[in-house]
Amino acid sequence: MQFPRLLVVRQKFPDRKIPDVAAEVRSQLTASGFAGRLKPGSRIAIGVGSRGIHNIATIVRNVVGYWKEQGMHPFLFPAMGSHGAASAAGQAEVLAHYGITEATMGCPLISQLEVVSLGKTADGIEAFMDKMAYDSDGVMLVGRVKWHTDFAGKIESGLFKMMAIGLGKFAGAQRYHSYAYRLGLEHVIRSVGRQVLKSGKILGGLAILEDAYHNTAKIDAVPVEAMEQREEENLALVKTWMAKIPMDLDLLILDEIGKNISGAGMDTKVANRGVNGEYNPWPNTPKFQRLFVRNLSELSYNSSVGMGMADVVTDRLVNRINWEPTWINSLTANTPAAIRTPIHFPTDRECLERVMPTVGKLDMAEVTFGWIRNTMELTRVAVSENVRGELEKNPALEIESTIDFDFDGDGNLISPFLQVEETAGAH
Repeated sequence: MQFPRLLVVRQKFPDRKIPDVAAEVRSQLTASGFAGRLKPGSRIAIGVGSRGIHNIATIVRNVVGYWKEQGMHPFLFPAMGSHGAASAAGQAEVLAHYGITEATMGCPLISQLEVVSLGKTADGIEAFMDKMAYDSDGVMLVGRVKWHTDFAGKIESGLFKMMAIGLGKFAGAQRYHSYAYRLGLEHVIRSVGRQVLKSGKILGGLAILEDAYHNTAKIDAVPVEAMEQREEENLALVKTWMAKIPMDLDLLILDEIGKNISGAGMDTKVANRGVNGEYNPWPNTPKFQRLFVRNLSELSYNSSVGMGMADVVTDRLVNRINWEPTWINSLTANTPAAIRTPIHFPTDRECLERVMPTVGKLDMAEVTFGWIRNTMELTRVAVSENVRGELEKNPALEIESTIDFDFDGDGNLISPFLQVEETAGAH
């Protein structure tokens, strides 16, 4: 089967990078007045999440430094529901992968799963908090605000979700997702979050917003009184910065998926899939008829959450799967469809040749292709030459080069991205 030539395209987004992230963290916290609410010598629990956030180690280290300078005793804990296979050691390992350890942060890191009940919401949802955090003098959260992969609302992923689901550890996450099945996840996040706020333990949080290059673009020290309102404002802002694939395509190739890239393995609002397998459910997002996923990210712990949204995958992806973390995360989130095993073949070439005829075109030369490293890295994308006319109409797109679909001796694609974009945010 003949494959078209590909155009490697650079998308030009506004660059909102903060020049000195460490200084901005200190500036925000100094102006926040957080420390003035506590006596010197207080124990401060700093909750950190599990996503691949740019500069997260620098940000957290400076949060720790701020509290130490105020005469406090900070410690870190993982604020992540069922991630890291829902084990204390696994969650500490997730943070270590992002450079967050006792040695690098200069304070204790306490990972454990025991929780304290904080009473019930009006819907009867029992809220929970990590026991070590509850036993501290105050809890601060550090997390990124962004869109969620499962639903659209005014509050999606961010400090409020971390406060509701992350602080509740595995015990809470499992329960909250069950209620969300009936009540909706945004409703559960808001109501559980408000219940957590009633504990009086939350000091506030540090919201991180990233631009389309995944640079740290805004750092916002959010006081406890304003958490819900500021979460809405920050989410509305960051949605306007979102990077997308520039056009509708028949077949989209993804080099990798993984929970370090998105909670759903791939960003559903980039790939335009629902976690239950719905095709193109998101409005104002380019449509793709078929998704081909080549492999799992090296930082995915071989969890294959998200592969159920693909139409075809490789045998090598299937053979790498560690089912234990995959099952735990998918079943906790009530999304078993997201880990269904798609059809799979030994080589990339066979995957493409089998799926190309299913896009509704008789002439294979008319099939339009897109290719990305993952849904997080969209600065450079490759598209088939047969959409050149559409590209040239868009001033935000620059054609860098023309390449062939290049296969190695085993019939697998040689990616144009792997050696070029080693870090998210390179541009």
